[in-house]
Amino acid sequence: MLRLGLTGGIGSGKSTAARRLAEHGAVVVDADRLAREVVEPGTAGLAAVVAAFGPGVLTPDGALDRPALGRLVFGDDGARLLLNGILHPRIATLTAERMAAAGPDAVVVHDVPLLVENRLGPAYHLVLVVHAEAGERIRRLVADRGMPEEDARARVAAQADDDARRAAADVWLDNSGSPQDLVDAVDRLWDDRLAPYTENLRRHRPAGHVVHAGRGADEAAPARLRGRLRHVLGDAGRTLERADPDPGAGAGRWDVVLAVRDAEEARTAVARLADAGFLPDPADAADPADAVDAGTGPGEVLLRSADPGLGAVLHVRPAPTG
Repeated sequence: MLRLGLTGGIGSGKSTAARRLAEHGAVVVDADRLAREVVEPGTAGLAAVVAAFGPGVLTPDGALDRPALGRLVFGDDGARLLLNGILHPRIATLTAERMAAAGPDAVVVHDVPLLVENRLGPAYHLVLVVHAEAGERIRRLVADRGMPEEDARARVAAQADDDARRAAADVWLDNSGSPQDLVDAVDRLWDDRLAPYTENLRRHRPAGHVVHAGRGADEAAPARLRGRLRHVLGDAGRTLERADPDPGAGAGRWDVVLAVRDAEEARTAVARLADAGFLPDPADAADPADAVDAGTGPGEVLLRSADPGLGAVLHVRPAPTG
């Protein structure tokens, strides 16, 4: 399964990108929609919200009165944390169920407006950010959604800024032009990167070449790569010794060293990295335990990314002793 995180500021055109990805066959899991589902009438989620905040958060017909609830939690950190404690576990459970139902060979797009704000990027194979300048987003909110300009400006200002989104983005989809321009960009991304990436994962093989689809290498790329690897590895690996550019391989090529304690930890690390899209070359495949067992193997196992837009090589090797 290829897991994509899709985000963008309000009015950026994220929904257009999500629809086009769905037309290509991706399964879109909409975080906002799930947040509404967990508090529909008759759900345990809605009952928990009422128990915490009182019957005043209900409309006369028994549905959640979102404006009333918003007035209770706005500016009250304690109330907001209480609400999040009710909603977030339920949303997470429903998200996992929807993703699992998509099947092992699916492309799953998790549409999350607050992906950057909540630092969720490491959980995905790739983060796609749809971008439009703040002024253009405000214009769209006023013209297309009938939002008062003051409210539109406040909504835009309350979200992550462009620098934070750029740092989180593996793919930067510029939506400063027409909707068709964005659709065309999504089509190119699908053909050049997402479809081949999915096929490589299905066949359990690294990418044969790197096309640098989407935005190329940037200053935040090493931090994203380290964050994703740490998220996947957990306790399997003592340290990521480095995630540096490979000077002989060109822009966007990264050389990473992962130190492991022993052969068993090597097996665990290699299995977890496979789920993240880092795979041994079939010609070099060997038991990772043998590869890192001093005296019986070459001392490391090499893994390469299945992503045709990322030229990363991971060296899994024994941690220095002494």
